Amino acid sequence: MINAVMIGLGWWGKHSIDSIKGKSDKMNIIGACARNTDQHAEYLNKNELKSYNNYDDVLKDEAVDAVILTTPHSLHTEQILSAANHNKHVFVEKPMTLTKDDAIKCVNALKEKNLKLGVGFSRRFQPAYIDLLKMVKAGDIGEILHIEGEQSGPSAYKLKEGMWRAQKSESPGGAMAARGIHVMDAMISIAGEVDRISCISERRVLDIDLDDTTSMLVKFKSGVSGYLGTIYVTADIWRLHVYGSKGYLLMDGETRLIKKSLDNTETITNYPNANIVGLTLEAFADDIEGKQSFPVTSEEAIQGVAAFEAMVKSAQNDYEWIKLD
Repeated sequence: MINAVMIGLGWWGKHSIDSIKGKSDKMNIIGACARNTDQHAEYLNKNELKSYNNYDDVLKDEAVDAVILTTPHSLHTEQILSAANHNKHVFVEKPMTLTKDDAIKCVNALKEKNLKLGVGFSRRFQPAYIDLLKMVKAGDIGEILHIEGEQSGPSAYKLKEGMWRAQKSESPGGAMAARGIHVMDAMISIAGEVDRISCISERRVLDIDLDDTTSMLVKFKSGVSGYLGTIYVTADIWRLHVYGSKGYLLMDGETRLIKKSLDNTETITNYPNANIVGLTLEAFADDIEGKQSFPVTSEEAIQGVAAFEAMVKSAQNDYEWIKLD
């Protein structure tokens, strides 16, 4: 059993605790820490969680095996490096960092101490996605030619000035950090490393200074082309569409998979809802225990950050094609 502490008690931090607390024999969240931990006393008491005054106290606690970071993106690098210095495994919400250089620095610091890294790409654990990836690797739709993906929703309407997610420095590319980056990770898992990106990102309707409409063209080193869109002010949608030389696979929603062949034969599979956040945390625990590697490799995590950084740079430079190093 891995003992972990939640760092950050916003809605996602609490949702993550609720996804696994008392439900797992692999990970036990024993405590939590936030900027104003005292304000969450009722929640902590209800869930029998130890209250930590600050991050240093968590890192000094020898009973803690791992930290789970649901904190502002700009804090991740310093927090990961500090955890590595104190021999703590790290699970971090996406994006891991805001720059490729910082991502490499964090990965190397953990590897030097033989510590594990987990990144919160929970869509990797959707049964429909797992089946899609198996079919792609088995060659069911032939050679992969093109991928299109979208994750959008109305989350930005809840953001207000002063919230960290409402700051452009924390959320460049609008919904990309909160939503679209899941699609980019899925695309990387299928097509491999990104070669170059051209991105448009604009504020169309929001009152706060934050982009709400973002789209990009992607070229992968494998030769596969792609399109990714993420809108922060529309109805919820998840779509992952993989085109091959023998047909296509379409996740038309997170729990629905369509396979269509060249003769227009269509197979539709609907899946039950899964506790994907809990499954992601348990996979991290399995990696720490040496039972099974976390499905998002360190290299893929770095590649995702590199693509994110290139997307931001392209949007700031009149949609210029940005080639990744």
